[in-house]
Amino acid sequence: MTIAQNPEIAAAYEDVRNDKSETNWLSLEYVSDKKDELKLAKSGSGGLTEFVKELKPDQAAFGYIRVPISNDELSQRTKFVLVCWCGPQVKVMRKAKLGIHKSEVKKVLQAFSIEVMGSDVHDLDEKDIVLQLRKAGGKYHLNCNES
Repeated sequence: MTIAQNPEIAAAYEDVRNDKSETNWLSLEYVSDKKDELKLAKSGSGGLTEFVKELKPDQAAFGYIRVPISNDELSQRTKFVLVCWCGPQVKVMRKAKLGIHKSEVKKVLQAFSIEVMGSDVHDLDEKDIVLQLRKAGGKYHLNCNES
């Protein structure tokens, strides 16, 4: 089953996008070291901090996180971040295929403001990501599938 055919992943994506849901992140991991199939690994309500705690140095994974942004108490906006994680101990063949898999992930996790690559937990510092989201301002990336 491809990621696009996985109803569990699609439902988790919609749950993260729903402002009325407490769920604000999801992670996709590989079924095994030998298979290129992705599965919904986890989701939660602890934001980027909780997502980062789940990452392992020998793992490649993808994350989708809802991040509230506010310039003051009256202006609250919601932004989304796509994370591509490739830990420092990931095997060479997995690293080589990550770009191909990322394009498949973007077909399902379509709407996001920024994309962040991480190979160290410090690459996913919340303050830095919020700053990037503010710089992105009104920009909104919607991955359009071209025919």
